[in-house]
Amino acid sequence: MALLKIARMGHPVLLQRAQPVEDVHSLSVRQLVLDMIETMLDSRGAGLAAPQVHKSLRLFVYHVPEGRCGPNEAPIPPRVLINPEIMPLGEEMMQCTEGCLSLPLLRGVVPRHAAVAYRGLDLDGSVIQGEARGFHANVLQHEYDHLDGILYTMRMTDFASFGYAEEFAIPRDSEG
Repeated sequence: MALLKIARMGHPVLLQRAQPVEDVHSLSVRQLVLDMIETMLDSRGAGLAAPQVHKSLRLFVYHVPEGRCGPNEAPIPPRVLINPEIMPLGEEMMQCTEGCLSLPLLRGVVPRHAAVAYRGLDLDGSVIQGEARGFHANVLQHEYDHLDGILYTMRMTDFASFGYAEEFAIPRDSEG
């Protein structure tokens, strides 16, 4: 496995709609996912989308660390969603303080749906689906946005809540 270079805000790959993964079973996709998980964990991120590592593909990796679980929720180990679909469940919104590995050291408050349904494929090509709330829903929406060329700053409604993480004293594991 290898650590991958992360594209930073301003790189054109972050502003493009990513292409569907055609061959889930290819060795190159499997290696990309393993390298992305290693890169995400090494960078202390909660998620990482393929465009963030200069690959315009519709896949992302993520996890929910123990410290970010809500009541009655268990941590989620690193996993992948390939060619994902994310759908809001209801109208309830939440305000999420987000960071991004492509915008190092910065944080901002972003409105997100409080609950989402998700569907995608794993590395075996099997369908993964479920519902997510709280931080889990936040991470899925953040990473999915990357696949459509959207950075969290594009969703912010109040730039008074945008600044350097050390000024906000927010944990780094909220980066994606």
